[in-house]
Amino acid sequence: MNHSRFKAIPAIAATALALFSTGVASAAPRDPAATLAQPPQAAAADSDKTLSAMQDELNRSSARLELKIPDKDVPARPYFIQYRVLDVEVRTIVAEFGALVSSTTGKNRVMSVDVRVGNYNLDSSNFITDEGFSGFLGSTGTIGIDRDYNSLRQDLWLATDQAFKAAVENISKKQAFMSRLAKAPSIPDFSPATPTVNVEPLKDPDWTNRNWEQEARDVSAALRAFPQLHNSRVTYHLIYTTSYLLNTEGSKIRANHSLAAVEASMESESDDGMNLHNFVSVYRHRPDQLPPADAIRNEVQKAGEQLITLRVSPPAADYDGPVLFEAPAAGSLLAQMLGPSLSGARGPLAMQSAFDQLMDRLGGHSEWTGKLGTRVLPGTVSLVDDPTAKQFAGQDLLGNYDVDEEGVAAQKVQVAQNGLLLNFLMSRRPGPDLDKSNGHGRAAFLGDPRPMISNLFFTSSAGISPADLKKKFLDACKQNGNKWCLIVREMDNPVLGVTEQDDLSDLVMGAASGAATGDRLPLLVYRVNVDDGSESLIRGAHLAGLTVRAMRNVSSIGSDATAFNFMQSQQAGFSGTALAAFGAADSGVPGTVIAPSLLFDDVEVHGARGEPERLPLVPPPPMN
Repeated sequence: MNHSRFKAIPAIAATALALFSTGVASAAPRDPAATLAQPPQAAAADSDKTLSAMQDELNRSSARLELKIPDKDVPARPYFIQYRVLDVEVRTIVAEFGALVSSTTGKNRVMSVDVRVGNYNLDSSNFITDEGFSGFLGSTGTIGIDRDYNSLRQDLWLATDQAFKAAVENISKKQAFMSRLAKAPSIPDFSPATPTVNVEPLKDPDWTNRNWEQEARDVSAALRAFPQLHNSRVTYHLIYTTSYLLNTEGSKIRANHSLAAVEASMESESDDGMNLHNFVSVYRHRPDQLPPADAIRNEVQKAGEQLITLRVSPPAADYDGPVLFEAPAAGSLLAQMLGPSLSGARGPLAMQSAFDQLMDRLGGHSEWTGKLGTRVLPGTVSLVDDPTAKQFAGQDLLGNYDVDEEGVAAQKVQVAQNGLLLNFLMSRRPGPDLDKSNGHGRAAFLGDPRPMISNLFFTSSAGISPADLKKKFLDACKQNGNKWCLIVREMDNPVLGVTEQDDLSDLVMGAASGAATGDRLPLLVYRVNVDDGSESLIRGAHLAGLTVRAMRNVSSIGSDATAFNFMQSQQAGFSGTALAAFGAADSGVPGTVIAPSLLFDDVEVHGARGEPERLPLVPPPPMN
């Protein structure tokens, strides 16, 4: 068998692996201790031999795999092996202006093999050599989709051999590098975990009897009313997965998951050449839960109307003063501000300083490290991340799951209470403050599992009604001497709103350059006249200084908590930073932030910058 068989997988499957962390209820009880202690379950009576093939090859590899090293008395052996296999079935339908662009159905099977050499304190993972990052994962690739026992064992055998040899080489380089350090890091590389066993019955995909192609046509046709749009796209993603996990600690998992999403983008230009966009995103656990086409069409039409209004709106001017973030814009803002600091895991050890410098520039380091027990939020605020929560105010939450990407049972975590930092979200990678996983090791497609938001609840014991919050906002504006102030009703996600690659790169690079200093991208910003309360939409505003430290100075909090569903990006340069909030259904990890409106007394806002682009020479064609 040729080693080139193990290939990269299309991005559309990325969410599928993330869905390993976002499933329907399993047979495991909610109490993590009970989940971990339960006796092994017998696999359901079906013809699926996947777990059997994985177990047989795992037993063989763990018993026989070793490599003699010159000048070493004891041969190298793995102390931990983990196999993951993912079956993916995806339907993707794309339409523009009422015309079907593509409709595809794909089935794929992928695997990852993680082999570790050393021990829990110091192993072959978590190290960036001159050749790049060597994380938790070993060999990965596509394999046969027929669930054939013999074929899978052959694939696992080759991949395990590759991963083991790479691990032996990597730990040698790591130990040599650490021997040159004046003070080598003492934080362990990996934490032990009690085995989780949960084998669910297989489930077949249910695409429902809805005509998804026609729904995509009908929804996208709403944008025919706006010939000023340069680009538009409506995409339906329907994804079903079956995930398998088996490791030498005794975890054995087979779980079924699904995701249904509609993402719509639209782009235009103002008369002075400013690029503008808007988007709509709808996420549900299953296709049958998606709203009917008429409801989504109305949302898309509303977004189109907003974009046309933006075209003729005045450009934003520089501003410094009170800003009110209405829900769910507050939820999106919190995802960007808090995401990196919620993680308690250590970063990888790097041979060169460039990686740490890059993460600093992108805001990829926790500002809460070493601050357990201190105040990091307003004294009335509590923060809970609960992957076991399924609904809020009758709305399904996107971030619920039973077992994380590392086979650890999901746990509710009280991150902060009355403003005091009590905990972090933890994967199996220990950190400076905590060393055990609390079931938050999450990842998209074969990514390095890292602590990530599931369902994050931001609550305040002093929340006030929206009307009272609006009054406090206007009063603060008057006291500040402002004739007008700003309300943010929606935050941007350029990954969803922009389809032109050059424009997207410019936006993301701009956001990345200021991520560490709190630069944020709002989408719908309204200027409010302090005297009469009238509002007008403005374009091109950029927020500055909204780092996690600014959260301690939130002046007032509403009582209008709203669930903001979003996808967390795992792309290189995004994952683990504020940019992780810019995800999409084909490559992201589902999450939800439940938060009320937030009033900041002092926010710096920059007006439009940059050179405008030339407008099209010929006006748009008419649309019927």
